[in-house]
Amino acid sequence: MTSARGRSRRDFLRTALGLGAAAFAPVGGSAFAAPRVLRAHAAQRAIVGAAYPSTDVWSYDGSIPGPVLRYRQGERLRVEFENALPDPTTVHFHGIRLPNAMDGVPQLTQPPIERGARFVYEFDLPDAGTYWYHPHLGSPEQVGRGLSGALIVDEADPPRVDRDRVWVLSDWRLDREARIVANFGNFMDASHAGRIGNTVTVNGEVRETFDVVPGERLRLRLVNASNARIYALDFRGHAPMVIAYDGHPVEPHRPEGDRVVLGPAMRADLILDMTGEPGKRYPVVDDFYARMAYRLLDLRYADAPRRGRAGEALPKLAPNPLADPVLADAERHQIVFGGGMMGRMPRFASARGVAWTVNGEPITAHDAEPILEIGRGRSVVLELVNDTLWPHPIHLHGHVFRVLSRDGKATRHREWRDTVLLAPRERAEIAFVADNPGGWMFHCHVLEHQATGMMAVIRVA
Repeated sequence: MTSARGRSRRDFLRTALGLGAAAFAPVGGSAFAAPRVLRAHAAQRAIVGAAYPSTDVWSYDGSIPGPVLRYRQGERLRVEFENALPDPTTVHFHGIRLPNAMDGVPQLTQPPIERGARFVYEFDLPDAGTYWYHPHLGSPEQVGRGLSGALIVDEADPPRVDRDRVWVLSDWRLDREARIVANFGNFMDASHAGRIGNTVTVNGEVRETFDVVPGERLRLRLVNASNARIYALDFRGHAPMVIAYDGHPVEPHRPEGDRVVLGPAMRADLILDMTGEPGKRYPVVDDFYARMAYRLLDLRYADAPRRGRAGEALPKLAPNPLADPVLADAERHQIVFGGGMMGRMPRFASARGVAWTVNGEPITAHDAEPILEIGRGRSVVLELVNDTLWPHPIHLHGHVFRVLSRDGKATRHREWRDTVLLAPRERAEIAFVADNPGGWMFHCHVLEHQATGMMAVIRVA
């Protein structure tokens, strides 16, 4: 394992297999200033610093990540989206319980937005929490080129903290001149772990530090916007407390092993008390891939007296208005995710560009025939079976579910999520009320896995 200090950021671009350092940059805008127009277009951004050329990216409003869209719970979002990219696209507001026509899935919920065209997304925001937005057309390339942004819905009575900050975690596959390596659709990536980059950024930049004040309390909102990378963040010398997963409150607790694990598309809200020594640095290490552990950044303490809310009672967020499934009356179904290298990959895989299956079939069309038809208002329990040797973050659109068990053992928190990370050969039970009508995507959020067979449609009617 690499030391906590890790390698320097220049080391990461010297090899295609290296990992990038990362750092914090403020996510912009005034507290509740959400843009009325959101424009996707090509841009150049200095991802890895002044020592390297700027990188050609695809962006929302010229920034990487896109602007934070910030509202209060119960407000109405209205975004006029303009596509100035060379390719068609859509926008999916990940984790939001919204009308089906606003879900941003091409062919299933709307036509693709062609170059030069506009589309108005408009819907109410019933749930507070940390969410994000990204394309759902050509996702492996469009997200891999930079298209993502945070969507924050503030509680009516937010917890008292000294600062509320967002870290959008992304990784990039760059060459030695900081250019994006454009080998999207690589079958080796698709049939293995997905497109894992060699440079990790926080809010679109590689830096060394995130500045903190001794004694302050931080609400840190983590968003994994990477194509495939899974993060396990170890805040050395600190005790992060999780207060929400995927936007939804959970009993405040220390994560297992004090590591915050996030698969692609997953989020976590942390309370982080700055209890370190003034003037010192404390590394944040990502060690999910044990032989590729690296230092994400340092928490750099000001040499100043302690001040702030650190040590106060932990906040407990008010629950969102979610219908609890009635388990005794629930429909029960099993969904098996298969395929992949070293697994039961379809024999025609490489010829047809598919590597993964759902219930034995590779599904690559957004508007495929539903694998399940569920009556509106029904409680549903799904047993999800990962019959592969690779992890899969499984995401359901339009709904939020409770995670009931893993490998037959009840979960401690029965947490609400919209994405559940399945370890290789793991089974998990999830439950939800099918109260949002329409055809909804249900897929692996390793974007290369989704594109090569691991996606399906569940219809609620």
